[in-house]
Parts: sequence; structure tokens; C-alpha cells
Amino acid sequence: MGLRFTILASGSTGNATIVQTDDVTLLIDAGLSAKKLEERMRERGIDASDIDAAFVTHEHADHVKGLGAFARKYELPVYANEATWSAMERQTAGIADANRKIVATGGEIEFGGLVVRSYPISHDAAEPVGYCFHEGGYKLSLVTDLGYFSDKVKEAVIDSDVVVLEANHDVEMLRMGRYPWNIKRRILSDVGHLSNEAAGEALAELMTDRTKRVYLAHLSLDHNMQDLARMTVESILESRGIFLKKDDDVLKPTWHDRATPWDDVTRRVIG
Repeated sequence: MGLRFTILASGSTGNATIVQTDDVTLLIDAGLSAKKLEERMRERGIDASDIDAAFVTHEHADHVKGLGAFARKYELPVYANEATWSAMERQTAGIADANRKIVATGGEIEFGGLVVRSYPISHDAAEPVGYCFHEGGYKLSLVTDLGYFSDKVKEAVIDSDVVVLEANHDVEMLRMGRYPWNIKRRILSDVGHLSNEAAGEALAELMTDRTKRVYLAHLSLDHNMQDLARMTVESILESRGIFLKKDDDVLKPTWHDRATPWDDVTRRVIG
């Protein structure tokens, strides 16, 4: 099987991802209710009781909504840095002390042959992180909920086989949208979310011969569209001299209301 994953949900209404190898199954974030998490897992052939551990990127509700209930029900070890644990105290009440695992930002945990490494990102949370997953010479990186693409982020995620990259909003759609200005300002800030344009600029720096696929993630329901995100990213790549072959199907969608198909990170092409 190698290294594979499915994104159970992506967006402001909830985020959760499964990363799996022959030896371990991990849940990254739990921004859906425990019931919804179980339903999405069943759709992808996973029994929730088979989850070995959970990792948390940051404490916002769309990433931890179901964490407490799910972790208590399945007596699940949960990994997060100390500041995030403190910030999500209310959502995680009742999780046994033995299952409250602290992993320092920039640190790594190994499960069999799978290495999980965190890296710092810029977002309006206590101590937000992204994660990279390494197994058998392959690399998967989760890059969402960041206000800007820093050199540290680039250093952490470069040379990934597959990247899950935030393309949260179209700037003009957001500016013209119904949100109050203080929320718009937060989203557009360096501790907010990557726009389609910023995602394209980031990807232009990340693309190497090793890059197989990029999932455009955390799209706003109000201020973005999948086709628009894809076209904007492709346009920016082309302006940098990077042309994607249509047959390669490099840019992949994510959804807030259903899971993505399983992606085998070891394969150049997936169905």
C-alpha cells in the first residue's frame, strides 16, 4: 500500500485528513462532528476504531470541533504542541492525560516507517503548524491555514511528491463579499489565509520534477470556486514558465461535503 491519504473534508466548515501506511492510520485534525468523521471514514473503507493517533494543526473550531468526542470514544492519543493544547482546553476536556501527547513545533514522531514532522506557519492561532509525512522515500505535505508562504514553509515542504495547498479565496470576490471588513482584513492579512494568487506563487516555488499532484484546499464557499482557483493557479504557473500537461492532471480538487478518493503518494498517476 505504501503512503496514501484521503481528505475527509476541507474548508471553513470543517477539516480532516487520513494519512495511512501498511502499519499505521493517522487522523490529521478533526473539524467535523465525531458522527460525521465516522461517516466519512466508512465511505473510504476505514473503521474509526482503527485510527492509531490524531495530530492537530491548530485550535480553531473547523479543525478541532469533533476532536474531544472522537478521542474520548476511541481512547485516541492526540499530538499537538503545548500552546495548542492550552488553547483548545475547552474542546478537549475529558481526554485522558495519558493520551495528551506534546510534540514540539519542528519536532518529529515516528510510527513504524512513517515519520511525521511539524513546521511553523503564520496564522491567527496560538502556535499553528503544518505537517509533512515521510515514508519509504516519499513525502506528503499539508500546507493550509497560513497567511503567507514563508521561506521556512518552503524549506519544510519542498521536494514533496504530493502537496495539499491552501487556495482559500479570490481576492476580488472577498473584497466584494458580504463579510464585515474586520473579517476580510483578517483573511487578507499575514495571519489569515492564502488566496488563489498566493497559492499559485507558492506553487511556482515548490514545483520540481518530483511533484506529482497538488490538491487545492480550504476553498471558501463564499469567496471562491474550484474552477476559478484552478485557472488562477495555472495562469500564475504559466507566467513563471511552468506549463502543466492536461493528461497529468496535477491540480486536484477538495470538498467540504465529501471525501477525496484515496491517493497513493507513491504513484505518478492515480485513477
